[in-house]
Amino acid sequence: MTAKTKVAIIGSGNIGTDLMIKILRLSETLEMAAMVGIDAASDGLARAARLGVATTSDGIDGLVALPGFDAIDMVFDATSAGAHARHNDVLRTHGKTVIDLTPAAIGPYVIPPVNGDDHLDAGNVNMVTCGGQATIPIVAAINRVAKVHYGEIVASIASKSAGPGTRANIDEFTETTSQAIMEVGGATRGKAIIVLNPAEPPLIMRDTVFCLTEDGDRDAIAASVEAMVAEVQGYVPGYRLKQAVQFEHIGSNAPLRIPEMDRSFTGLKVTVFLEVEGAAHYLPAYAGNLDIMTSAALRTAEKIAARRQPELAA
Repeated sequence: MTAKTKVAIIGSGNIGTDLMIKILRLSETLEMAAMVGIDAASDGLARAARLGVATTSDGIDGLVALPGFDAIDMVFDATSAGAHARHNDVLRTHGKTVIDLTPAAIGPYVIPPVNGDDHLDAGNVNMVTCGGQATIPIVAAINRVAKVHYGEIVASIASKSAGPGTRANIDEFTETTSQAIMEVGGATRGKAIIVLNPAEPPLIMRDTVFCLTEDGDRDAIAASVEAMVAEVQGYVPGYRLKQAVQFEHIGSNAPLRIPEMDRSFTGLKVTVFLEVEGAAHYLPAYAGNLDIMTSAALRTAEKIAARRQPELAA
């Protein structure tokens, strides 16, 4: 029987712990080899120890010192954009593949249903952001039918699902997501907004995708969006459309002026409303923003493992 690919997670907070639970419960190709944190009292490290996973609270240096470090093939970084640069330098020196769940954007952006097979040999891949994972597939789905000149996304998440890392990386979130809307989604210009919603009880993740496109076949655009939603549901079951795709024609008699564009726009405005409910493996179901990140990272790591050991994909 082919051995599973050994992986480690740096970051014992909500995202790292949820990812660990997913790997242990769901993955037939990955094996949890280590959980790394900097807080010895964190729930993530305690859970990992109870589940028989090696742990260290000495950060990246502690990971490198673990007896089984040499056998680890991939490392997920679920810390912060600021910390990721050093983590990446250390891990790449040791030949480890890095899957970055921060918005540091050192490696190429990866959105599994859009370009998930394009960077399987990269030393570092970036999972963009929660908003990017939820919305860029839709921008790409629209763009493959009608050219997207401008794509804007608004990700609304429960305040309780935004931990210290998320709050510290708000600027990086908007910059990284905006860039990925263009580089991966195919939009000529992109903009991202995140809203932390303090409502009680907490609301699940809601996303709005707003695209300005060439005039196109509305039925074909809607069908492309629906097909993409079904593909994302293959690894994020709680991902869904809130209502039918919305269309509005922008004519030359009343062109739309967008500050981020250099001209007035005429064509088609396409609006898509999404909802992301988490699987509640570790996090509450309302934390779909975190669930879609860990699910996308897991899907990406499994694709990389299958490329290196094709028998794992059999």
